[in-house]
This record gives sequence, structure tokens and C-alpha cells, in this order.
Amino acid sequence: MSFTGPSIGSGGRREALEFGRTHVVRPKGRHQATVVWLHGLGDNGSSWSQLLETLPLPNIKWICPTAPTRPITLFGGFPTTTWFDMGELSEDAPDDVEGLEAAAGHVANLLSIEPADSMFPHNFFIMFLLCYFFHFLFLWVGGVSSISLLI
Repeated sequence: MSFTGPSIGSGGRREALEFGRTHVVRPKGRHQATVVWLHGLGDNGSSWSQLLETLPLPNIKWICPTAPTRPITLFGGFPTTTWFDMGELSEDAPDDVEGLEAAAGHVANLLSIEPADSMFPHNFFIMFLLCYFFHFLFLWVGGVSSISLLI
């Protein structure tokens, strides 16, 4: 799936975002709920699907999409998987609205094929990990290699 939108560092230039592979862990029992699990910065859906498959939750379908690989302004343009661009570590930093909208659209597209009986509000969740927060915390204190082992 593609989405065209500017990134924070692009100066308004539009770039095509190619989302990576989506990994699905099918329920081992009766499908009663669906969880969309969004990985953190630099990760992918595959690593989480392998972990989620081991959980004793037989009635949950796990959808683990992979974010596009794109340059991160905060990292001097270094490309990595991310749901949106980040320009700085600040509450006042501008949001990558186009990147966020592309991610939301991708999730909405994934959910558009879910059966109606698994889509009741109490049966549907989107999990956005706090991995970005933890990445920033460890970058700030200088422990980049430590966080890689935790995530």
C-alpha cells in the first residue's frame, strides 16, 4: 500500500510511503476480538507477531503491520521503519500530520476486511507501543544499545 505525503524535513515535497508486510496471528479458538499492534521505531510486524503467537489468548486475532521505511529528520535523515517522521524531542515539535494520517489510513484499510462480529467497540483495540518514548528516553540518557535489547 502507498501513501503520498510530505515529511517534516521534506519542505513540502511529497514522497511515496510503502508500508511493509503485515503479519497476522490467527486465533486458535473462536475469533472474538482483533488487536492491531503497531511496533515502535525501527522495528517490524514480524518480530511482534512471533511474540504474540505465544500468548495464551486463543480468541484474539493479532494484526501486526510494518511501518514504511523512511528518513527520520531527528536522526539526520537515517532511514528506518517508522509510522511518522520526528523532527525533535520536544512537546512543541511539529507533528508529521501527513505521516500520522497515512498510518491511520493504513490501519483503517486493514480493518475494513475484518468480520463485523469482531468489530464491536469492546472487541477491537489498536495498540501503539510506547517504544518511541523509550527510544527517546534512552537516546536522551545515552543508552542507545540498551533499548535495542528491551524492544
